[in-house]
Order: sequence, then C-alpha cells, then structure tokens
Amino acid sequence: MKSLGQRASGLRLERMQASPLWSGSGFRNGYPVRPDLRQGAMPPMGEILCPRGRQLPAGPLPAMSPLADWLRPPATGLRATWLGHSTVLVEIGGLRVLTDPVWGPRASPTRLAGPRRFQPVPLTVRELPPIDVVLISHDHYDHLDYPTIRELVRHQPQAQYVTTLGVGAHLEAWGVPPARIAELDWWQAWQAPGAELAIHAAPSQHFSGRALKDRNGTLWASFALVGAHHRVFFSGDTGLTDAYALIRERLGPFDLVMLEVGAFHPAWGDIHLGPAHALEAHALLGGGLLLPVHWGTFCLAVHDWDEPVETLLRLAPQHGAPLVLPRLGQTVEPPQVREQGRPPEPWWRAVQGSGVLPPEPEMAPLPKSVQWPLD
Repeated sequence: MKSLGQRASGLRLERMQASPLWSGSGFRNGYPVRPDLRQGAMPPMGEILCPRGRQLPAGPLPAMSPLADWLRPPATGLRATWLGHSTVLVEIGGLRVLTDPVWGPRASPTRLAGPRRFQPVPLTVRELPPIDVVLISHDHYDHLDYPTIRELVRHQPQAQYVTTLGVGAHLEAWGVPPARIAELDWWQAWQAPGAELAIHAAPSQHFSGRALKDRNGTLWASFALVGAHHRVFFSGDTGLTDAYALIRERLGPFDLVMLEVGAFHPAWGDIHLGPAHALEAHALLGGGLLLPVHWGTFCLAVHDWDEPVETLLRLAPQHGAPLVLPRLGQTVEPPQVREQGRPPEPWWRAVQGSGVLPPEPEMAPLPKSVQWPLD
C-alpha cells in the first residue's frame, strides 16, 4: 500500500512537497522535542484495546441538548458547545465552525473493533444547524471519521472544509467537492468569504496516518480562529512545544483556548499534552478561558477515564488558569463565564453504574418541531 503522500498527485502533491515540513517521503515536526517529554516505556497495547475498571466510566455521562440555545445567536458573539472528544461547535463572527467532527461509534477503521465511544453524541449530524466551516486538524480516526464526513456531505452541502496539507485527498475521495476544500500549511490562513473570520493553521507536535504504511503522509496542525472581536485557539493533537509562544505573538491573545488533555502517558509527552502540559501550553499561549477537549469519549490510554479532568481541576488554580468544564452538549459563552467567575462544577463525579459500556443505541430522530435553517 502506498502512503497518501505517495498517492497524491498534481497541485496537491506540489503543495505538499513545497512545504518546509516535507521530508521527502512525508511530513515532520518542525520544532525540537524537549528531552523530558518522553519518560518510561510505552504502555501495553492490550490495556488500551481491552479497557477495564476505571478506564471506562461507570455509567452514561450527563448530556444536554443544545438545540434551544442554537436557535438564537450568542449574546456575546462567541459561543462553544462541546459535543465529545475534540468535536466542538464554535460560533464566532456570525459563523459556525465545527472542529474534528466524530459521530462514529468507534475510533477505528472498522465498526467491529477498536476504541468505542462511551455514549452517543447528544444529537445527530442531521440535527446540526447549518455549518459554515468543518475544521479538521489531522487524519487520525478519532479526528477524521469517514461515516461522519459522509453524513456531513449529505446534510451540510454548503460547508467549507479547512484542513492540513494532504488531508483533502481523503475528503475528496469521500465526496467533498474539491472547491470546498482548503488545505493549509503551518502559518497559512483561509479567509471566510464575506465575513470577518480567518482560520490560521499553526504548529503542533504530533504525527498522522490511518494505516500501517502511511505514517506522516499528511500534515497535522493547530488552528487559530481570528474574528473581528474574538479569537479562539484549537490545539488538535499535540505534545508540548515552544511554538505556543510564537503562536501567541502572531495570532493571540485568545478569548477561548481549547487544549487536548486526554489520552496521555509519560512516554507520549512529545505527541500528547495531558493536563499538566496543557497548563504549560496555556501559559505560553498567554492565557484565555481554557476548555479541555480530547477526553471523556474514548479510551485511548491506560489512565482512568476521568483522570485528565480531575488533574486539570486540581492543578489549574496553581497556574491561575480559568477553566470551563461544560457537560456534553452544554453551550458556553466565554465572556460570560469570565465575568461570572464561578468555579467549574465537577459534574462527571455523579456518574454511576456498572463500568461496562451499554449496547450501542440508535440516535433519536430529529424532532419535527426543529428544522434548519431557522433564519
């Protein structure tokens, strides 16, 4: 099997090969890895593929429907809705941006095996309001999901896809029109037509690939959403890197900072943040309301399912980092959260049950009383 980089052709391949991050056979990270970021041996793969005990939540997580809130524009002009893992609907500058959308039941190339989500997304793809931009940070299965993209193509034909170099080949093969795909290198930007919103690709410290032989065939990135009145940072997947200080200088300051905190391990410090390194990254980025992502949805590591958020909640006051910890489907407006100054509620501690994932249920159909577009 050839890598995606080897299979790319034409202008896409030319742009990939013109990147300063292209190594000749794939992409590479652009910043040196801090020597203390990799510690100890890799965790046993069997403990990830066959989770047990507190690797899984004891029962369904509390979830809310955001539909009523989405019927009206955000009062402050900025609103975020965490839908699980790294999927967030960000409303900024009058546009709706959906990050790393994953509705599929497993973060895996097959529905028969691989990490299974703890519970369904609080609403179906069909229930989403009109999406202006689908933002994809890299091509790993828990960030780029084939069945979700197919559903978005069907129900959101107007959406623009903004992603990294090479990932457009996946999207195009899955039915996204080429004219609706923008592939960015680090420090490149896409400007929303007729709107005051630019999406900038920025460095991250990670890797890519969806098969054994296509590692690093596409690029990975973090992103800054820069509007006329608000700015949002989305980390994608990344280890700790000094590039965060440069991102702050070029694209900050940020009203909302979304950093990955889950699926961490001492041996993975160069490719995943975890809660402690997320707080270091948050400081390098210059602060802003911190919304943790990449947790509470899949078991992708050997730690307890709630360890990322519990550790973050414990350490954040020492770093002066303001947190917002919404339930699944709960909408939050960062300016209001900062103004209210209330401590986050540890809602996940109320989860009770057997510690065994329930059968995969079918999502409820769209209520007839809610139809998009609503404008």
